[in-house]
Amino acid sequence: MFKVDEIIRATGGCLLQGRPQDKITCILTDSRSLKPGAAFLALRGKNFDGHDFISQSLKAKVSCLIVEKKPLVRVPAPVTVIMVKNTTVALGDIARFQRLKIDHPVIAVTGSNGKTTTKEMIAWVLADGARVLKNEGTKNNQIGLPQTLLGLSNKDDYAVVEIGTNHFGEVDYLAKIAKPNIAVITNIGPSHLEFLKDLPGVAKEKTALLDNLTGPAISLLNGDDPSLKGLLRVRSRKIFSFGISQKCDFRAGSIGLKNGRVTFKVNGKYNFEIPTPGEHNIYNALSAIACGRVFGLSYQKMRARLAAFKFPPGRLNLVKYRGVSFIDDTYNSNPLSLKAALAALAAAGCRGRKILVMGDMLELGEQKELLHRQIAWSITNSCDLLIAVGDLARVTADSARNNGFADGQVFCCDNALAARDLLFKKLAVKNTDLILVKGSRSMKMEKVLGV
Repeated sequence: MFKVDEIIRATGGCLLQGRPQDKITCILTDSRSLKPGAAFLALRGKNFDGHDFISQSLKAKVSCLIVEKKPLVRVPAPVTVIMVKNTTVALGDIARFQRLKIDHPVIAVTGSNGKTTTKEMIAWVLADGARVLKNEGTKNNQIGLPQTLLGLSNKDDYAVVEIGTNHFGEVDYLAKIAKPNIAVITNIGPSHLEFLKDLPGVAKEKTALLDNLTGPAISLLNGDDPSLKGLLRVRSRKIFSFGISQKCDFRAGSIGLKNGRVTFKVNGKYNFEIPTPGEHNIYNALSAIACGRVFGLSYQKMRARLAAFKFPPGRLNLVKYRGVSFIDDTYNSNPLSLKAALAALAAAGCRGRKILVMGDMLELGEQKELLHRQIAWSITNSCDLLIAVGDLARVTADSARNNGFADGQVFCCDNALAARDLLFKKLAVKNTDLILVKGSRSMKMEKVLGV
């Protein structure tokens, strides 16, 4: 519930019509979900303009319009109209206002890989007897994150939000909206290099999260990540580390793989298991364990929660399609996440062939061809066959041949559907084979699995 004067104070907007004391049930941006009593905030983007749906919003009997320009249609007198300079910025301003009204812990997660899984794991662990607000899916940008925080209320015990970026300044902007008490950085890797340029650029952007913390201002960092190690020595911050290879506050050891589930011990004492073949997900689990301990959760309770965790779709899930075993890691791809998926493929038990269906890794900037060549070594040491999908993946295919793969081990396709046909027709995959499918989001690699 918002008051009109609260929205005006939050946004610095101008009241064109209506009364400051009037109340609004909620703020919506999707014209398809409008309802009586709500405010319609007309977002504008490259390919859409919410102002085109003002007539539709009035038919839905909204009680308020938040706009950048005066409506071209007559607005009935009972409907409030608020003019702002930029509706996207206004959305963030209102979300920040709402967040500051609620004095409950907010945990923010960023990093190059594992953000969504880590966010989901933390929320799952904390939700044992508590109410947790979280981003739905990957709504982690300047629209999705504010939309999430608009739903924050005193009924929530925690909020866990994912913060994404592909341009400088986005983490800083979103963190200033979320005002998190706890920051989690999963890792720093070569992602979104088209705009972030290089690893130091990625690190600079991601660590901006730490500069926007509110009390008690706790940071949970990957102690194995070379780009984050230096921060662990900053004594002016409250920092806890998690990792596998380095001495950390939360360190995993005795790692094993049993029946498709990763097992490990934390600090040599506490047994855990997670339902995934990917050892790299231990880092995500350690983030959740560290966060849980900050709030006093017992290792025993967290162990039970993580053992029952369900991974989000397209994140290293073992699935069956047409009777054949697949590792579905189709959500997205970059060099770091592909190496992690290949390690899972290499460690998995398989009586037949291990096959990688690889789509292009996108948004890698000037280093795109170099990074596609470099990944070939990991591929030739992890699987028996490579199916390359897309122009950049063909660069990997050529490099795989140079690294020892014969022509009969490398195939190239223009799209995911062609790769699926190749698997089931020419290669005649069987139930003894294991196939990893991975590629950047716009490659639509899930089509290999009939999705």
